[in-house]
Amino acid sequence: MMQMSLEFIRIVLVETTHPGNIGASARAMKTMGFSRLHLVKPKLFPNAEATARAAGADDILANVQVHQSLSEAVNDCVLVIGTSARVRNISCPILSPDRVNTEILECVRSESQVAIVFGRESSGLSNEELDVCNKMTMIPTSDDFSSLNLASAVQLICYELFKFSKANNRDDQKLIDKSETITNEELNKFYEHLQQCLIEINYLDPEKPRKLMRRLKQLFNRSALDQNEYNILRGILSAVQEKVRQK
Repeated sequence: MMQMSLEFIRIVLVETTHPGNIGASARAMKTMGFSRLHLVKPKLFPNAEATARAAGADDILANVQVHQSLSEAVNDCVLVIGTSARVRNISCPILSPDRVNTEILECVRSESQVAIVFGRESSGLSNEELDVCNKMTMIPTSDDFSSLNLASAVQLICYELFKFSKANNRDDQKLIDKSETITNEELNKFYEHLQQCLIEINYLDPEKPRKLMRRLKQLFNRSALDQNEYNILRGILSAVQEKVRQK
């Protein structure tokens, strides 16, 4: 049995302007079981307002590591995930928060270091800082108002990871199988292939489908195919089609 260890995950705040946001972020982290806070060139730290807003998370502030650059703050990390409030023209892939959890788990189970990076209150991370990141994530928000307070953003990301760590106390093989689940696009390609094959063997009449494909889709949706099963089924369909066409 294995469970995600939060000790291998650090929260990195870049050039935070308001010391109160540092303290509030520390408090948010502690409520979710995180303890490692790194700061890159904070404007004011240490500071009494940071301590006041921490409200009991003084131990996190006492162990803060301060760096002069983001590269320095994450140089020993295997995975660096940047956060952003908007889509940008960047090379690193954008992952949903739940997908980020799986990526992080792959690292921490081998005791590798992971960093989750949050940018400035006013402008977020620069493009150069995003270039330091391997992956990027965005917190879904309303189209009408997408602005999130820094500490709130930290709280949400830490909550998702905390919840995931509690829910995934299972063996490694199940986690690997989950990570190999096929995409919806692949599943739709399989359904198209299956329908064409059934037509070719005269099992499905496209003029009188009798909801056959809908029922088959419900069947395979329940089974949650992994990548190996998907490849096997596509191979079987291709082999059937080849035999039919030879005749």
